[in-house]
Amino acid sequence: MRHLAIAALLVLGCSTAHGADKYTFEPNHSQVNFSYVHLGLSTQTQQLRTVSGELLLDAEDMSKSSVSVTIDMNSIDTGVPKFDEHIRSAEFFDTAKFPQATFKSTAVAKAGESKLKVSGDLTLHGVTKPVVLDVTVNKIGEHPMAKKPAAGFNATTKLLRSDFGLGGYVPAVGDEVSISIASEFLKAE
Repeated sequence: MRHLAIAALLVLGCSTAHGADKYTFEPNHSQVNFSYVHLGLSTQTQQLRTVSGELLLDAEDMSKSSVSVTIDMNSIDTGVPKFDEHIRSAEFFDTAKFPQATFKSTAVAKAGESKLKVSGDLTLHGVTKPVVLDVTVNKIGEHPMAKKPAAGFNATTKLLRSDFGLGGYVPAVGDEVSISIASEFLKAE
């Protein structure tokens, strides 16, 4: 179902970040989307709207960067308010009991020109599992409007919702969930 917003699970990081600069999410330009196959008829895409966190960025040595992300699971937006309520219920995400998902990076490795593999621990629905994000570094430099240092990334990953105790209606509703993340960060004051 639209149950695996998980999202999240965002962008960029590693476990230690000495000498790195602190950045925060730019909420108007950061989003987590997730998609899954519904009844074999269509691929549905949903969004998690409220994401916060901190990026410690070492632009000279990305392996010394890290990220910590918190996703408000009540911010799931399917485009249908009644369905949003349904998947927030105990039958699916149980956001009353598990209101947040988190991602904490554990390692980062270069994977080509402007590409990274970012490993981390995703906690969703009370279950923690390792995930790997395929990250594209879009730009690190001055934000043309804010006139301060900024960084932008896109990331993707796939996971099985059943791994997080969210396997209701499998196989009718696909177990595999694709996650797509777009994020912009601004250097903290």
